[in-house]
Amino acid sequence: MLAVFPSALTLEFSRYVISAALMSIVTWVFWRTYFRRRKIQSRIATRADYRREVLASMRTSVIFAIAGTGLYLCAVNGVLTVYTDFTVRGLTYFVVTTLAMIVGQDAYFYWSHRAMHHPRLFKHFHRTHHKSHTPTPWAAYAFDAPEALVHVLFVPLWVAMVPMHDLAIYLFVTWQIVRNVIGHAGVEVFPVSGRPSRLFGWFNSTTHHDLHHQNAHTNFSLYFTWWDRLMGTEHPDYQARVAEIANRPREPTQSRATEST
Repeated sequence: MLAVFPSALTLEFSRYVISAALMSIVTWVFWRTYFRRRKIQSRIATRADYRREVLASMRTSVIFAIAGTGLYLCAVNGVLTVYTDFTVRGLTYFVVTTLAMIVGQDAYFYWSHRAMHHPRLFKHFHRTHHKSHTPTPWAAYAFDAPEALVHVLFVPLWVAMVPMHDLAIYLFVTWQIVRNVIGHAGVEVFPVSGRPSRLFGWFNSTTHHDLHHQNAHTNFSLYFTWWDRLMGTEHPDYQARVAEIANRPREPTQSRATEST
């Protein structure tokens, strides 16, 4: 435990910091040319918001690292099946189980997330995350401790049912933090258009989750829109808000040049 935990904590926190920092840098670099017209809310997050999000995410990283250490110890002692040799089950199994894990987490997240919005659970599980009314990339791990435990339990529960390659688990946890950061970017990152897209329509845009922070009674899903659509919990103005952002005109070159001077 003492040997593995420091490495797990370093990996977990670094993954969060690198993902959030890269999203922040990309937004800053392309702010004038692209992202300013794609800002979802007019409100600007404060320094207090950033400080709260980072501190809460540090606590979450510790909880995730403890769980990761426990997963590792269970695997090396044969309690859970995590294999390292591709020849054991093949590349097809590797790809299918990785994708299935993502789809499985989306369902797990929808129902656990919706449950945490119950009045009896919200203040204990989910209040901290919703203090970010205008989320930033640094809000990706800003959870109360009980909520962090709920999220991290998905991985051992999944591995208890489905043997996984260790690289598949690594790709999954990296995917989820990157996708989580994008969902809290505060600007629309995805190539949305003024009309519902057949290709991207089933994927949650940044606006989708941002609306959840504005209206906590809708948009509970994580990666895909199908649970919200099926259960009738998609924000009624979601498509209109996406279209409004997509149709915002580009700023004239002269205006940008004048502003830069």
